[in-house]
Amino acid sequence: MKRKKLLSLLLSILMIWTMAMPVMADEAPFAVGDVAGKLVIIHTNDTHGRDAAGDGILGTAGISQLKKDYEAAGADTLLLSAGDACQGTALVNQSKGADAIQFMDAAGYDAMCPGNHEFDWGLDNLLSITRGASFPVLAANILDQNGSPIFKERQVFTTNSGLKVGVFGLDTPETATKANPEKMKGITFLQGQELYDCAQKQVDALKAEGCDLIIALGHLGLDEETAATANRSVDLVNHVTGIDLFIDGHSHTVMENGKPVKADSYPSYQNNSSTLIVSTGSYLSNAGVVTYDPAAKTLTPQLISASSYKGKDSAVDAVINAKNDEINKKLGQVFAKTEVTLNGERDPGNRTQETNLGNFATDAILWSARQSTGKHVDAAITNGGGIRETIPAGDITMLDMKTVFPFGNTIAVMDISGQGILEALEAATYCTPTAVGAFPQVSGISFTLDTSMQYKNGEPYATYFKCANPGTRVKDVTIGGAPLDLNKTYTIATNDFTAVGGDTYYPFKEAYKATGFDTGVALEDALSDYTASVLNNVITLADYGEPKGRINIIASNGTVADSPLSTAYIVLPGDSLWKISHKTYGTGLRWNEIYNLNKNKIANPSLIQIGLELELPAA
Repeated sequence: MKRKKLLSLLLSILMIWTMAMPVMADEAPFAVGDVAGKLVIIHTNDTHGRDAAGDGILGTAGISQLKKDYEAAGADTLLLSAGDACQGTALVNQSKGADAIQFMDAAGYDAMCPGNHEFDWGLDNLLSITRGASFPVLAANILDQNGSPIFKERQVFTTNSGLKVGVFGLDTPETATKANPEKMKGITFLQGQELYDCAQKQVDALKAEGCDLIIALGHLGLDEETAATANRSVDLVNHVTGIDLFIDGHSHTVMENGKPVKADSYPSYQNNSSTLIVSTGSYLSNAGVVTYDPAAKTLTPQLISASSYKGKDSAVDAVINAKNDEINKKLGQVFAKTEVTLNGERDPGNRTQETNLGNFATDAILWSARQSTGKHVDAAITNGGGIRETIPAGDITMLDMKTVFPFGNTIAVMDISGQGILEALEAATYCTPTAVGAFPQVSGISFTLDTSMQYKNGEPYATYFKCANPGTRVKDVTIGGAPLDLNKTYTIATNDFTAVGGDTYYPFKEAYKATGFDTGVALEDALSDYTASVLNNVITLADYGEPKGRINIIASNGTVADSPLSTAYIVLPGDSLWKISHKTYGTGLRWNEIYNLNKNKIANPSLIQIGLELELPAA
């Protein structure tokens, strides 16, 4: 509470100061359009700690100012978050999400639903950090052991013009496995028909309260990998009547104009009304804006990108930057360097294939497990979804390491049979080549994954399924260079999340319960210690320039799924290696790979000749 009062005082001082400052001439007001007398719903999702404004990031100060711009134009506003705000960068991770809630409070959020990552530090932590917030956390489908909702189910907002807006919250049932299962004990996430019934109950209650507009604020997503469970937003809105707007999160889906869903699009479903689904993508690269005209009863969605909106609430920006500077000072000291960009992308990346960062991380986990236990550990496996960021070529700090592994996970060790390892690898790659967080990055293990073979579901693993026929898709497994023996017991290292059955790793659960233990070594510390002790603080091109060939993927057409080694590119006026990388791969961070592939043509990476033909690494 003292912290909250201090924040409020600081905000008040900064607001007075900024009001006295002149507006710069190049700060043209944002064109909000004719919104007087209308309701503008501003929404965000999957911000993952990108609260500080920067290149390609609106920041929470940008969201705050956007709300003020619409209000100044005569609109009523609601600012809503569809979850996954409390985890993702050291800026919010160091406080276990508390600072994220404080930033949202300062920006004037009206409500949020929790995402799966709000539970990364457990339910008690989430309840603690949101207890003093001035906005409610809404979730109707999260129940305690007595079957009662843990959070407030719904909220009715009455605008200045008298419009009644009902909002209810939902969280993905995948939270039961995407958060640490040990921290989910005693919590039930309604799913399937129970989830639909829960949502319909909320709609009916809000209608009974006289609401003119009903909004579902949900962290469900549209991932194809979870289509079989029918817990996605599109599944829900086609089983529930009366939702006008569904603000979605979880799958990081960019929906430029929203997705109107009607019954005739899904004739097997029950819905006889139309619902607009909206989602901004992730990381505050966009703000979602839905304008509701109460006279015409229309919803008009749009996305406002960070490149098109430069406004910032100075007071909120100052508070966030002060915290960001504090974190950078604490963790920003350089201790090593890398000659190569280490791939932390999702897809293509650590959720779809072997990567050089996956190799580096699992090598560090395996080495650290052997050092900390003093015994032989055969192999290491970590889930690709736990690797969150790319490490660009250049200097490395602990801030980088904590950004790659932001969850505070530790290394766990267990004994498990070869059969259990095979089952785990099968389940973790069940939908490959579609991205999935469970995809295994490995050290001491090699295998072939034949995606031309169909994954056959066996008994359910909560929101996933056991493989009914292990060895069908995952083949030629070796451990320590020797063929996998299904009857042999192996000692493996993993993280404490997968050790207790997180993601699809249910085969680990019983093995860990019987034989496992937590080393207490944090993953980011394992990476830094390995870099210092084994690599002499230099990650070289020779060591990790390319993936090491531990995972061989056969495409659905039966061919080996290798990308071409390189493609050609002709340098255009205004190009730089960073711009070429960004145009080609969607990120500028791979510029160093382009440079290394063309060193014989480029004397200075800052000066590249127009018309020069470059080779580009595989996408």
